[in-house]
Amino acid sequence: MTLVTLNVNGRALTAEAEPRTHLADFLRETHNLTGTHIGCEHGVCGACTLIIDGEPARSCITYAVSCADAEVTTIEGLDDDEVATQLRAAFRREHALQCGFCTPGMMVSARDVVLRLPEASEHEVRVAMSGNLCRCTGYVGIVRAVLSVLAERREAGQRGASDARSRLGPVGSGHAGATTPEAGAAAQPRRADARPAGARPTASARGVPIEPDWTPQTTFTKDFTVAHPPEKVWDFFGDVSAVARCLPGASLVGTPSDEHVEGQIRVKVGPITADFQGVADISRDDATRSGRIIGAGRDTRSNSATRGLITYVLKPEDEGRSTRVEVSIGYTLTGMLAQFGRSGLVQDIAGRLIGAFVQNLEASLGHTGSGGGAEPAMVSELNAGGLVFSVIAERLKAFWNRIFGR
Repeated sequence: MTLVTLNVNGRALTAEAEPRTHLADFLRETHNLTGTHIGCEHGVCGACTLIIDGEPARSCITYAVSCADAEVTTIEGLDDDEVATQLRAAFRREHALQCGFCTPGMMVSARDVVLRLPEASEHEVRVAMSGNLCRCTGYVGIVRAVLSVLAERREAGQRGASDARSRLGPVGSGHAGATTPEAGAAAQPRRADARPAGARPTASARGVPIEPDWTPQTTFTKDFTVAHPPEKVWDFFGDVSAVARCLPGASLVGTPSDEHVEGQIRVKVGPITADFQGVADISRDDATRSGRIIGAGRDTRSNSATRGLITYVLKPEDEGRSTRVEVSIGYTLTGMLAQFGRSGLVQDIAGRLIGAFVQNLEASLGHTGSGGGAEPAMVSELNAGGLVFSVIAERLKAFWNRIFGR
C-alpha cells in the first residue's frame, strides 16, 4: 500500500492505496466522493471524467498513486463554479438529463468546452462532447444546453477563462509544487508542457512529455548473455540506429543523436495493430558501461499512451569472452491498450521481445566481425497476440502441474 495525498476540491486528503487502484475508486471508497460515476472502466464512456490540474481526465484509467500532490476537482467541487452553475441551469431548462448517470462527467466535459471553445458551433460542440456517452437523451438537450451557455456568455462579454488549456493531450498529475501566494506564478499547477525558463525543450510525442523525474507504475528486471566481449557490445550499443534495427517492429525518424532519438514501434495484439510514435533521451556512462533510456510514445489509432524507463549495465562473463546485460524496465500504459498491460503478462511478452532482440543482436555482432557480406537474417516483427495465447497456455500448464505435483 502507498500513502497518497491529493488536493481534492480545495482540501488536502490522504489515504492508502494499492498501486493498481484507479482514481475513481480511490475518491469514492476512501473519501465518499460518489459523484464521480464509474461506467465502462476502460476510459470510453466518460462517466468518470473529473478535473486534474485544471484539465478533464478519465479517472477510471488514471492510477491514484500517479496523481500524488495533484489538484483534483470532482463534480462535488463545482458547486460554486460560475460555468458549472450556468450549465446546471441550462441542463434543467433544456431537459438535458434523464437517469443522471452520465451527468457528472458530462458536466465536466461541457465546462471544458465552454472555457476552451467560446465560439464553438453546434458541430464543434458535438465533436468535443463525443467522448461522453449517454444512453437516455440522444444528446439533443445536452447540445442545446451547452450552446445556450455559450450564447449567454458571449452576450454578457464572458469569454474563455485565462487559464483554459490551449491544446488537447494526455493529462497527468502536474505536481503543482509550491502553492503559497508568495510563490507567484510557481503557485499555478504545472502544465504538461511547462518547463523552467532557459531550459532545453522537453521532448514529447503526440502530447506525451518526457519527464526526467517520472516514476514508472510497474518495474521489472531481465538479463541476457551474448557471446561477445563487453567492449564490443558496448560500442555496438552506442550506435542507436544499429540497436533500433535489432528491436522487432522499431524504426527511426530522421537521424538520431547520441542523446536523443525519434521513431516508432509497431505492436500487434491479435487484430489490433498499434504504432507508437515517440521520442527518447539517452545517457551512457563509459566508466561503468551502463546506460539509461527514458521515452514516451502515443498511438493515435487506439488513443493509448506509454512512458518507459530502461536502465542497463554490461558485465563480463567467461573471462571477458561473453557479456551479461542486466536490464531494468519500467513502464506506464494508458488508454485502450492498458487492458493488455497487466504486469505479469507484460513481463512474459517482454521476455520474448528481448529474446528476439538478443537473436538479432548476436546476428549483427557476428556480421560486424565477419568483414561484411550479406546482411544477417533478422526477426522483424512480433505478434503480441500470438504471444498472449502462448503465455496463457504456459501458465495453465504450470498451474496444472502444481495441482498434481508434477
